[in-house]
Amino acid sequence: MKDTVAILGIPFSKCTLQETADHLGEHLTKEDSELLHLITINPEIAIRHQHDEELQHIVKEADWITPDGVGIVYASRRQGNPISERVTGYELLLKLLEQGNQEAWSFYFLGTDEESNDRAVKHVQEQYPQVRLAGRHHGFFSSEEEPQILSDIEAAKPAVLIVAMGAPYSDKWIYRNKERLSGIKLVFGVGGSLDVLSGKVKETPKRWKALNLEWLYRLLTVPAAKGQTSRWRRQSALPIFIYRAIIRK
Repeated sequence: MKDTVAILGIPFSKCTLQETADHLGEHLTKEDSELLHLITINPEIAIRHQHDEELQHIVKEADWITPDGVGIVYASRRQGNPISERVTGYELLLKLLEQGNQEAWSFYFLGTDEESNDRAVKHVQEQYPQVRLAGRHHGFFSSEEEPQILSDIEAAKPAVLIVAMGAPYSDKWIYRNKERLSGIKLVFGVGGSLDVLSGKVKETPKRWKALNLEWLYRLLTVPAAKGQTSRWRRQSALPIFIYRAIIRK
């Protein structure tokens, strides 16, 4: 990872979205590149990291960590070592698809429900016709089905594996299966990005993004998926983050 700033013990990259995409592009164009595990962390996950030992191990071994939240940016400014902008999984995915369309990179899309996964992949094929589809699979698979999915991914050998099974579960799944994913150059979790690409969830309007209120827009408009903690309950981590990373600092 390039220049970083530590916030609550997490080394966040200070690269902009474009710089991050450029560095990852260089990594993907090298023939001998090894697996790079990138993680996007927002304030909610940063707080969970404080008491989740498995997540702490994952963060320690991650190759790149991006600041997925304006709270991370504010905290870095408070420390006097500012991050210029947040880098979300969704925006980074779009950047890589743009580059992948020029370079004919191969992608495998794993996650969300079957219908949304299918629709998201069709959208990618329409908007980025030169991107090669290495494969796809929904994220609601059983432990019995998992070995076959991993075998399919190994056989496909995509340049990029996109995992959309929610944070931090996606990164825990990636971490547990790193040995099986060694033939891939880049893997990262993208939260609900496939739901947005599929049209199941509307993209946050630009005016909300400009005000750094994307989290509030999601809170008001997107219900939690079945089996997941409600968004309102999850956002209770925000005041804790503000106190620990900004006010107390």
